[in-house]
Order: sequence, then structure tokens, then C-alpha cells
Amino acid sequence: MKKKIGPVAVIGLGIMGGAISANLVKAGFAVTGYDVLAKRRAELKRAGGKPARDIAEAVAGAPFVIASLPSSDALLEVAGQIAAAGSTGQVVIECSTLPIDVKEKAREVLAARRIVLLDCPLSGTGAQARVGDLSVYASGPRAAVKRCAPVFEAFAREHFDLGPFGTGSKMKFLANLLVAIHNVSTAEAVVLGMKAGLDPALAVRVLAGGAGGSRMLQVRGPMMARGKYSPATMKVGMWQKDMKIIGEFARALGAPTPLFDAVGPIYDSAMAQGHADEDTASVCAVLQRTNREGS
Repeated sequence: MKKKIGPVAVIGLGIMGGAISANLVKAGFAVTGYDVLAKRRAELKRAGGKPARDIAEAVAGAPFVIASLPSSDALLEVAGQIAAAGSTGQVVIECSTLPIDVKEKAREVLAARRIVLLDCPLSGTGAQARVGDLSVYASGPRAAVKRCAPVFEAFAREHFDLGPFGTGSKMKFLANLLVAIHNVSTAEAVVLGMKAGLDPALAVRVLAGGAGGSRMLQVRGPMMARGKYSPATMKVGMWQKDMKIIGEFARALGAPTPLFDAVGPIYDSAMAQGHADEDTASVCAVLQRTNREGS
């Protein structure tokens, strides 16, 4: 297979980064990657990519760098290391869901070395990422976004150029607000069906294509019907970070979010009940427990 532009470096090989890397390899890109966990580097090697010993080795000679990171501190640390080891003209595709002001700081660090940072959060679960069913909300310099189109198309179903830097994150906050609500509404419907004596798997299948269907019902409804929440496509513990970011964003704008505010305690209960490392579909277990305790 003829190799395409590259190599593409991927920093952060977790649920999303690992899936993105595998799809890039399948599309014919040479992929180098780094993660602090040796297990994830080994998974990249098995997928056909080249694991690097550190960030400097990963980004060397890569015109495109994809960052999929778990926290603000991680992004700022990685940005500093890319700035020290990278080269003029590189484009860093930052895919994490993080506060915009943190991404702005990272952009300044990289801009000092004439490296472009794009704000490109992703919409989709880990399961969707594995099959390339993601949406890329790209924002930043238009020319850089255009250059990245072949990379986006290798791991995502669709990509959007949303304009100035930070617009992508704003759109992602809206998307995740809907995910937070739809995930709990799916659990509520599944538990109601169970209470009514319906087969939950059948209910999910029938409802998915109807007026009340949602992507969360399609991708997380089956997990709820089985009562199996591992392996996680988005861990509850990680989701708490996203919930906090959305809440702070909405409050800063004075935007009313009554439904989002109502589902927050349910995710908190999932944490308290030991579901931190399980999929966010485990809110169904929380509602089932609430049902039993209230009956």
C-alpha cells in the first residue's frame, strides 16, 4: 500500500487516540505515537504503528501531530515538549475536551516556535472512534485546517471548519451537553421498560429508529440492556471533567441549563457507587438501584 503524507504523530494513545492511530494506519498513513503507558505503546505497534520512546522522537519529522490528552496539565506539558522538539510549519491537531483558555495558552507556547495549534475536539464515543464514526469540530487558521483534511478523513466520518480558534470547543460543549442528557434519558427509558416487563434489548432496537431515538440510545442502549459497562468507551471518571467544563462555560455566559443541571447528580451517584472506571452507560445501574431503593 502506498503511504500517504506523514508520518502523523499521535500523542496520547488512550481510548480515542488509540482508535485514531489504528484508523490512520489502515488508511495508509505512517504513524508514530507516544503514551506514558507502555501497554498503549505496545497496542500501537500491534496495530501497525511505530511507538516512540518519548514525545521528541514521536514528533520528529511529522508534519501533523494529533494530541488526545486527559487534562489541562497534560496539554500544557505536551505543548512545551513539542515546542522544544518540533519544527516550524508543523500543525498540532488538539482533540481533547478542555477549557478554551488552556488551549489558548498551549497555542501561544507553540506559536513562539511557529507551530500551529488547531482546536479540534471530537464528537463520538470510543466505540464510534474504532469504526471511524467521529465528527471533527475544527477551528483555527483556515489554511491549516484545509491541510489537515486528508488526516481528518482517515479517522472521522465528517469534519467541519468552524472558524476562529476556540469555536470548535464551544461546539463540542454543546454536543456533550446533549450527550449528558440523552445518555440519562436513554437509561430512564430502559429502566421504565424493564419495570413494565419489556425485553430491554428489544425496546432499544425498536426505539432507536423512532422519533424518540438518539445516537446515545443507539450506542449505549445495548450496554444498558445487557447491564455490562466494560470495556468503557467513555469512563465516568473522565466524563466528570467534561461535565465540569460545560457547567463552567454555561455559567460564565449566564445560559440556563436546567436539564443538564438535573442529570449532574446522577453521574455523581455513578461515581459514588463505584462506576468510575466503567462506561457512562452505567447511569442505568444508578437508576435501577434508585428504583429498587424507592420501591
